Parts: sequence; structure tokens; C-alpha cells
Amino acid sequence: MTARRVARVLIDSPLPQLDRLFDYAIPSELAELAVPGVRVRAPLRTAGRMVDGYLVELGEPDASDRPLSELDAVVSPVPVLTSGLYALARRCADRAAGSAGDILRLAIPKRMVRAEKAWLAAGPPETPAVADDARAWAESVLAPYPGLGEALDRAQRLALDAPPSPASLEDGTAVGAWAALLVAAAVRTLASGRSAILVVPDHRDRAQLEAVLADRVPAGAVVRDDAKQSSPLRYAAFLRTLSDAPCIVIGNRSAVYAPVHALGLVALWDDGDPLLSEPLSPGVHARDAALLRQELDGGALVFAGHTRTTDVERLVAVGYVRGLPAARRPSPRVVLSATREGESRGSRVPSAAFAAAREALAHGPVLVQVARPGYAPVLVCADCRHPARCRHCGGPLHAAKQGAVPTCTWCGRGAPGWTCPDCSSTRLRMASSGSERTADELGRAFPGVRVIVADGEHPVTHVDARPALVVATRGAEPLAAGGYRAVILLDGDRMLLADDLRIGESCLRWWSNAAALAAPGAPVHLVGVAGPVARALATWTQAAYARAELADRAPLRMPPTVRVAALDGDRRTVDAAVAALSAAVPELDDDAVLGPLPRDEGVRALVRFEYALGARVAESLRASVVSTAIKARRPAKGRAPGARNTLRVRVDVPDLDL
Repeated sequence: MTARRVARVLIDSPLPQLDRLFDYAIPSELAELAVPGVRVRAPLRTAGRMVDGYLVELGEPDASDRPLSELDAVVSPVPVLTSGLYALARRCADRAAGSAGDILRLAIPKRMVRAEKAWLAAGPPETPAVADDARAWAESVLAPYPGLGEALDRAQRLALDAPPSPASLEDGTAVGAWAALLVAAAVRTLASGRSAILVVPDHRDRAQLEAVLADRVPAGAVVRDDAKQSSPLRYAAFLRTLSDAPCIVIGNRSAVYAPVHALGLVALWDDGDPLLSEPLSPGVHARDAALLRQELDGGALVFAGHTRTTDVERLVAVGYVRGLPAARRPSPRVVLSATREGESRGSRVPSAAFAAAREALAHGPVLVQVARPGYAPVLVCADCRHPARCRHCGGPLHAAKQGAVPTCTWCGRGAPGWTCPDCSSTRLRMASSGSERTADELGRAFPGVRVIVADGEHPVTHVDARPALVVATRGAEPLAAGGYRAVILLDGDRMLLADDLRIGESCLRWWSNAAALAAPGAPVHLVGVAGPVARALATWTQAAYARAELADRAPLRMPPTVRVAALDGDRRTVDAAVAALSAAVPELDDDAVLGPLPRDEGVRALVRFEYALGARVAESLRASVVSTAIKARRPAKGRAPGARNTLRVRVDVPDLDL
């Protein structure tokens, strides 16, 4: 009599000690339904209850005679966890010292019964056919990049500098030229019978891709993967990616995990945008997930942007990614505007930029980029210039409009009777101008001209070609029909003062993205900034700036020249994890570990390590997390249970958390 096969199940649990496959016996009534990839419910003896999980694989029982618990139920007959998706989740989790279940919670939406029944009843979708005119259009868009089509066919890893200009569709809709480039690559991939995944930071970028894709490929071939969709729509979109028919997936950072058939392309737009960094554990960046996806599933990998991040430039430098320049390098007309002789050095808009805006307003809209939203984001004492703080929580005070009662940015309390703790003055001064105050000032300087504010509180996606002053915060700039006739970049000196390792990269990215919205030949004025970042923008040599940044960071052993892991917890737990890591990876020198240093809760230690040591470092840190979790769950006899998850590990720490 042959032995019955067992089901190996991944439990859906945040507990790190459960991040492995458990063997379960398959009862005879579930033998036909229990196939790899389905959702199951099974008993967990240690918890004394039923838990959900995924049946990863079927296997033979081991040689021991230990009895196995039986599966309780197959929740759904749809195999939502493909072997490729599990392999990707496992690789991402192992690289980040995390759990595969945490990755799968990002990749697989919650089950929606009605959507699932509708998908099962509809039958498999038809293989999409790409029209000849769409193929010809795609080839024409890719033509400025010599050899790009062949590189996509050979599944190469590429870094592209997108065209820094706006484009217009047949119906007059304004989009970025970058969107046409990525869509053309996806259309070419779909025409070859393979699927494409386009990953963008936010809904504004996704909407541009949707606009370009309209009428170029069948509607059923475009799948939107967006966490902001309703649960039924998102689950239905996920089910569509499981079919054998190729498709084009467009979405945010979690779209990189879409289990499409015959993957031919993964493209990331603007990988330096913090929205592509996953905040949830284990915090795998979409860029890293895409690199692992391409390694496992093949297909081409494209990093596109108006700037080059140091992360991608490091990959180009080591030869893992190939930079593919355009045959002709277009660039905006950038002017470094400074105050002229006789002008006040405190003037926000120098005369050259002011004159350029006045001249451009005769022909169309003008974009003015500012650092912060609101009216007066920062208030100081009018006498001693001490920052105005809330007496309740210590947060900074701001003013919603001229003469308004100061309000705390943190707790929202008003401060009608504010008094300076240093000089006892009751007078306040606006130390900075937000988008609304800038719009107010420019409205008085240009009477009779429309003024449009675009920021988080006033979202605007498109403006027409009529003359207007568009005051926008960084990243919230709307698209203009035909492009802006001039772009004025204000508050650059304040942006560069931010306490951030990558602030130079970030500013260059913000300014480059805004400059790319200008019409061909329109002036782009960068006000009050000099130095390497300004020169990189003026000469449009962002890749060279990234190389210089890497050269500066290498002697200091700062990311991305090395990887950095953060260990948070009580001192005793962190010290034990660091000691175990030093024993497991003796190549780490004395300068590799920084800290531990006290924080608001417990302590933090930072570990810097070379990329070649990444697997061993992650394995050791993961073992410490599991060991700490087990000890906290099962305390020694006579001791009270300790706090759970007392050790928290984050590999590849976002720079803001360093």
C-alpha cells in the first residue's frame, strides 16, 4: 500500500517562528481539492485553534511515525499562490530577514467570494491581439534608443533616461513622454505573446499610463493593480493575472509581485520616489523585488526616470545593469537664477525669473514650484527669531492665513496667547512661505492672471493652455496642455537643508521632474541654488551626479555602497543579536556595528555590511528574531511572560531612519 501524500502548508501568521512549511495529512474527502496554491484551513496545535494558510506543495511523509494533523478545509479551489510567487516571496523575505507570509499579504488580496465566483463562471480570457498600427507606434517611440527593442527581446537589465518633455495624445490629453516610452515597451512585449508589469509611485502616474494605453491594446489585456481599489475589484484583477493569457499590469509597488504568465518585462518608473519603498514588514523596496523577480522569472528589467538613483548607478557601475542612452540627448533649458546687483538678497523671485514669468504668461501657463503647502508653514518670534513651539506638545506652529490664530502642526491645538519662552515677546513672524502665501503674493504681482494652487489639500492633475500661474508643491505639479511656457523653482536652498542623506538626490529628482513638464525651449529657472546639484540640473547630467555621490559615500561606508540593517529592542536583546551576528559572520569588522544607542523605546544598533555578506547577515538576524520570539512566548519557569517581538530588524533601512 502506497503512503498517502502530505500537504506542506505555509501558515498565514505574523509570528516569525511560524515562517516555515508544516506537514499535514490530507483527508480523503479533500484529496481532489488539495492542490498546490489553494487556501486552506488547518489546526495549529501550539495555538489550539484553526488557522488559515496556503498549500505550497505536496510531498511524501518523512520516515518518522509521528502522527500528522489533517487539513480541516480547502477554503477556495482557486490556486492563488503559484510556485513562482512563493519562490519570489521566499527570496524577498530571506534577503530582508523577514517572513514570506508578510510578503504574500502584500501580493495576494483578500478573498472576495462574489468576485471569485464571477471569475470562475466567466471562463479563461482570450489571448489579446495587438494591432499592426499599435506595433508600429511602439517601434517609433522606442526608435530614439538604439538597440532598445533587441535588448528587451534578450531580457536585459537596463537603465533609461526618459525624455524630459511632455507629450499630447490624439485627444489632446497631456501626458509625460516617459509614459509613452514605458507603454511602448509594454505593447512590444505583449505583441510578442508575453506579459509586462509597469510599476509607478502613485495614482497620477498610473493615470498617465492608462491614458496612453487606451485604444492601443484590448481593454481586457490591461490589468490595474492598485491597493486603493475596492476589495472585489482588486481581487478580480489579481485573478486575471493568474490566467495563461498575457496582459499588461499597471500599479503601485505591490504590482511587482503580480503572478502573470510568461513575464517579458518589469519596468519601474522613478525608483527614487519614497512611495516605492514598502513601509510594512519586512520593508522590501520595489526595486529590490523587481531585481529578484527578473532573476527568478527572466524577462527584461527597465529602470526609467528623469534622474538616476545611486542605487541604480551602483548596479550600472558593477555591470549588472546596462545604461542605454538615447541617440540624441534632449535637455530642458535650465537657467541658474541669482539675485542681481542692487536686488535684495532675500528676494524669493529674482528679476530674471520674474521677467521670464511675465513674458511666458503671454503665451500660456507658468509653473512655480515651492517647498511646502499652506500659508505660513513655519512661525518664529518676531524679536529673537526663536522657532514658535506648541506649549502642549512642543510641535512647530503654523498659520493658515494672514492674521490667523497659530496652530500646532502636530497636535492641532490653537495658540492664541503665545509667548516666546526666550524673550517673552508676543509677536510672531512668518519665517517661510507655503503654496497659498506664494499664490497670494504672485497674485498681487501679476494682477488679472489666474492663480492655481496645487498641493495635497488642493489636488490638480491637469491645466489647460490658457495663461495661469500654477503654484505647486514638489510632486504635486499638474500636467499642462502643450507644456509650461516657463518653470520657476523656488525654495531650493531650503530643500537642500533637510536632514537627509539623500537630500541632494531628492532635490535633483524633484527639480528634474518639474523641468520635464516645460514645453520644448521654455526656460526653467532654479532660484538661489549653486553647487553640484544645480550644475547637474543645468547640464542635465544626473547620472554623473549619482556617480559622484557614490564616490563620496564609499569611504564613509554609507548606503548604497554598503547595506545597513537596524536592530531595535531592549539593550540585552540587541546586544545578544549583535554578538550572535559577529560570531556567525566574522568578516564584519569593529566599524561595522554602530551603537547600540538609546531611543525613545529601548536601543538601536546599526550594522553595515557588504553585499556579498548579505545572505549570511540576514540569516543570522532572522535566527535572532525567531529565538527572541520563542523565548518571549515561552518564558522560563517562574517568570512572567515578556513582551512579544522584543527584537525588531529592518534590513536596507530607509535613509530617513538612519
